[in-house]
Amino acid sequence: MKYAILPVTPFEQNCSLLLCETSNKLAICDPGGDIEQILAAIEQVGGEPEKILVTHAHIDHAGAVAELAERLGIPVEGPHREDQFWIDMLPQQAQMFGFAPARAFTPDRWLDDGDTVTVGETTLQVLHCPGHTPGHVVFYQPDSQLAVVGDVLFAGSIGRTDFPRGNFEELVGAIRGKLFPLGDDIAFIPGHGPMSTLGQERRTNPFVSDPRYG
Repeated sequence: MKYAILPVTPFEQNCSLLLCETSNKLAICDPGGDIEQILAAIEQVGGEPEKILVTHAHIDHAGAVAELAERLGIPVEGPHREDQFWIDMLPQQAQMFGFAPARAFTPDRWLDDGDTVTVGETTLQVLHCPGHTPGHVVFYQPDSQLAVVGDVLFAGSIGRTDFPRGNFEELVGAIRGKLFPLGDDIAFIPGHGPMSTLGQERRTNPFVSDPRYG
């Protein structure tokens, strides 16, 4: 699986294009806005859009989902159903943060922990990792040693938990209990900022580092 990262919206959110090299099918993960830029990036990558994947329903990750799905005629998968209230609030979120108008949507498929999603012939595992939002999911592709983690984990930091239904203990528990066990060599695409590896964060991240690394 190949990938391309396109920062979108005033929040510089990492919209990811995930390409199955065997089938040339492509998934758009977290299209928060700037649709024309996303479409231009798809043209450059050259894949055939197959679906939209959503890690969670904050405006900078999901603001363009409804319009992009409609324009491309493709389904939406994710997030977990616990983010329904954030989806319903997308119009208000857009107004609050000065984004382009956004529409609520109903995913074609809600995702649960242990589910899988496909991009062409590539399969990604779904991990439910609440804490930043209650319905946040992570997409993990073992063969590529890659995870798309949204706003769960960043290089040197973790997601905010001061939003409605955020939970610091849940977030730290998800990182330590679900992400770190995937292995130190796993690279991840965060929702903002540069990529890192789970091993690097386990060693050095001040919020979730393992004291055994000292």
